[in-house]
Amino acid sequence: MSASARTPLPPFDPADPLGIDDLLDPDDLAIRDTVRSWAADRVLPHIADWYEKGELPGIHELARELGSLGALGMSLEGYGCAGASAVQYGLACLELEAADSGIRSLVSVQGSLAMYAIHRFGSEEQKQRWLPGMAAGETIGCFGLTEPDHGSDPASMRTYAKRDGTDWLLSGRKMWITNGSVAGVAVVWAQTEEGIRGFVVPTDAAGFSAPEIKHKWSLRASVTSELVMDEVRLPADAVLPAVVGLKGPLSCLSHARYGIVWGAMGAARSSFDAAVEYAKTREQFGRPIGGFQLTQAKLADMAVELHKGVLLAHHLGRRLDAGRLRPEQVSFGKLNNVREAIEICRTSRTILGANGISLEYPVMRHATNLESVLTYEGTVEMHQLVLGKALTGLDAFR
Repeated sequence: MSASARTPLPPFDPADPLGIDDLLDPDDLAIRDTVRSWAADRVLPHIADWYEKGELPGIHELARELGSLGALGMSLEGYGCAGASAVQYGLACLELEAADSGIRSLVSVQGSLAMYAIHRFGSEEQKQRWLPGMAAGETIGCFGLTEPDHGSDPASMRTYAKRDGTDWLLSGRKMWITNGSVAGVAVVWAQTEEGIRGFVVPTDAAGFSAPEIKHKWSLRASVTSELVMDEVRLPADAVLPAVVGLKGPLSCLSHARYGIVWGAMGAARSSFDAAVEYAKTREQFGRPIGGFQLTQAKLADMAVELHKGVLLAHHLGRRLDAGRLRPEQVSFGKLNNVREAIEICRTSRTILGANGISLEYPVMRHATNLESVLTYEGTVEMHQLVLGKALTGLDAFR
């Protein structure tokens, strides 16, 4: 008799139809459940109101709480960081974005961009000065790469730093910067005579300002800013010493994009769950709409894409933990998962009908947030070209 014949099959779990939880160990599950519980307690009761008002009140308190959870710089080693696995960090991103993309963005920019840049390319003095406070959430960081006229083409950035004796003078503008107006430190990338360099900039430096961007219709529960630098004088040791060129900021972006691969599935899961519950209770023509074939077809298709996306994220996480994750594979994940997450949100909205546009439900909020996630840290078109080049060996970027 075969083993399968002797062992009874586990029951089908609608929340985990592929049994992906079997791939997680107890520590993975504990971290996931801790972040999920925190988000349910601290974000979900308030997020619709924050989104409607276009604000994220108490961001410094939220950052400190996230620091206490170990969620900031979560996969980094030392300096107060949790040293978690890539999969554990991904699970945290999924749970945070299931609450709201703005909360996951706060964590991603802090840990995967600003902290990661200092941790990987900074001097020991820079690491000791900034990372412990950032890991604890006492200091919020931001990451200045995108400019008003140069988004997908960072090599053409106009921000520049020139030497003045032993100091640097930094001037330029950066745009669409998460955390900018509340940050205590900014990692800013600039042209220099020797190539693109990264600078660790205290935001209280003379000549630095970060006006907040208002009137957003996406990522409304998130702080988004412009960075303006007018001959900000920095000491010689403000420059990140271990990297010159675009490989510095692009490696940071690859790390952050990995978190998005997971996070997008959190937004998709939240919308899908809302659609399932609505379909089971909303009655039309004398019975729940979940009992009609067309609704079940939508739910089935969404479930397939949702859990395929989670499985893809898990696979990429295991590769990252093994030191085998390539940037092209991150592009694969970001392109697929964000695109499918938006489609899941849109289909969920059709099941909720007119109620789908109400902030009483999370669906429209997630859908509009994901429009930003689709664009930032590499548009659809850029990731298509990354994969196209990898597949053909031909560069179509120019």
